[in-house]
Amino acid sequence: MSQLNYKVDLLGHVRRMVVKVGSAVLSDPEGLRSDVIANLARGADEAIGAGREVIIVSSGAVAAGNVRLGKLRGSTIAARQAAAAVGQIELMREWAGAFGKNGRAIAQLLLTHQDLAERGRRKNASATLEALLGAGVTPIINENDTVAVEEIRLGDNDFLSSMVATMVQADLLVILSDVAGVLTGNPLTRPNARLIGLIADPEAEMRGLVAEGSGPLGSGGMATKLKAAREAARAGIASIIAPGREPGVLRAVLDPNRECGTLVMPAGNRLKSRKHWIAFALRPAGALGVDRGAAEALRRRGRSLLPSGIRAVKGEFAPGACVSLLDPDGVEFGRGLVNYPAADVMKLMGRRSAEIASVIGYKVADEIIHRDNFVLLRELG
Repeated sequence: MSQLNYKVDLLGHVRRMVVKVGSAVLSDPEGLRSDVIANLARGADEAIGAGREVIIVSSGAVAAGNVRLGKLRGSTIAARQAAAAVGQIELMREWAGAFGKNGRAIAQLLLTHQDLAERGRRKNASATLEALLGAGVTPIINENDTVAVEEIRLGDNDFLSSMVATMVQADLLVILSDVAGVLTGNPLTRPNARLIGLIADPEAEMRGLVAEGSGPLGSGGMATKLKAAREAARAGIASIIAPGREPGVLRAVLDPNRECGTLVMPAGNRLKSRKHWIAFALRPAGALGVDRGAAEALRRRGRSLLPSGIRAVKGEFAPGACVSLLDPDGVEFGRGLVNYPAADVMKLMGRRSAEIASVIGYKVADEIIHRDNFVLLRELG
């Protein structure tokens, strides 16, 4: 079945879309491509004119800055941050000029991982985006590379775009790439690689896909784009991975009568907003190894994690922290928010819930992780 069988119904419901464009699309070794930015701005303007809201997640600051600061070029964090500081000004000037030709105003938002992970900051960012869209302003979002250290390589904004799409409850995520879409292999090594036009079941059909590596201008590749599309799918958001330098690409994406790139349909097992936040926005502060019985109870019977099922504690974490859940083979199958700190979980593992107060001197709950604060990431074998 082709993507056209899905596009008519899908696009009829798209009122808000997030468009992610990376460095490999926006720039070349000589700097930013003004013609590419102008093409995308025209496409966004057409979408806005048709009654849709558009949010752009744009890379390119580091690539632009590297051209200006050739003597500082390097792979160190400081060099990348210096390049981002210089390049962000040029990047926004290009976007402002391109949208300005159509009488559109833009706004710059620089975010870090903490802005997405901490619920208060996430709420503030969401409110700002809503206010801008309500005023008819197009937000241009980039990761705040000038201050981010640990976050600076989140996946060249692919991760950021899926989190923004989830945060603003977008109807469509468009991920623009330097290739036609998701291919059956790396076109550089497999000339006969063909385009996969439709991924109707992202949970099943993404397994085993071979992705190309990142290029010299970006830190991500198709692997990060597939991951972002899968994360969006788990939130009930469709994605289209399309060729970013193709003239009129956004028009093609939104044309129900044209195939363009790879359409990734929403997952059947959509996660609620809170569980999606736990699964993808938070970073695990540690891990709990559980026995097979506990893993089966969490996976198949929707139970909470009790201390009796825990066999190992890794890392230092506080109550309320996100931790990974590992099966007996050491494979992560879920994540959850803990009710107790690591030191107390160490004392409680293998014991019954009735013993909690006598072992650690207090009791918050019978569970180490309540089922409402647990999210399954993968099936068990």
